[in-house]
Amino acid sequence: MTAEERLRFYAARFPLVEVDSTYYRPVTEAQAHGWAERSPDGFRFDVKAYSLLTGHPTDPRSLWPDLREQLAGDAAGKRSVYARHLPPDAVEEAWRRFARALRPLHDAGKLGAVLLQFPPWFGPRHDAREELRAVRERLPGYRVCVELRSPRWLTEPEDRARTLGLLEELGLAFVCVDAPAASRLPAIAAVTSPELAVVRFHGRDDDAWRTTSGSAADRFRYDYSDAELAALARPAAELAGQARETHLLMNNCYRDNAVRNAWRLRELLASGGR
Repeated sequence: MTAEERLRFYAARFPLVEVDSTYYRPVTEAQAHGWAERSPDGFRFDVKAYSLLTGHPTDPRSLWPDLREQLAGDAAGKRSVYARHLPPDAVEEAWRRFARALRPLHDAGKLGAVLLQFPPWFGPRHDAREELRAVRERLPGYRVCVELRSPRWLTEPEDRARTLGLLEELGLAFVCVDAPAASRLPAIAAVTSPELAVVRFHGRDDDAWRTTSGSAADRFRYDYSDAELAALARPAAELAGQARETHLLMNNCYRDNAVRNAWRLRELLASGGR
């Protein structure tokens, strides 16, 4: 089955997909146009932002060639680079190119949201808050959701209120998560944008979460039980009543776990949790 055939098959059964490949390599306008063309009306793509833009290690070979030439010193030969290895204007150009590439999806009404997943070392500091404030200028006109992997944004009530208040002020959707206890991420059901509520389900395997080896699929290798999904359906239904659109995304992407769990969660929501 080709990629096009897989997309058509999937889109005939689900209304939404999260694109993670764009985290590893920048999306192109041709790709976005193809996704829009090959999916039915009403289908949505949540697109994960390129790693360079959210402070993650980035393979220098994935950079646009002209921006790669601007890497500082011997950074181009390293296994991973960060935004700090580029001049500020080159980083802003990367944001512009990423935003421009998504335009075909947006114009077709199929860009659900841009997912900004920030790493654990992106903590509640002044510079991090300024980075969030810059998002609106960098991604004008797009719906944006933010997942914060540092628990320090949310652990204490005062920090939680400040974080959610900032996202609400900026019109950025807070990404609620179901994650392993090892993540120390609190299970908070909150809506910070009337346009969009988002929940990502990462599984509950502490050992897999801690591992630094293996593939992404191995790290999120988890199969939710029916009882777990039933318990998750209740807060998800409550969130859906607070936003115009709700995106529930299974990130337990080992084999077909995510698809099976998503299908069952949808059944539970449709039946009122039964």
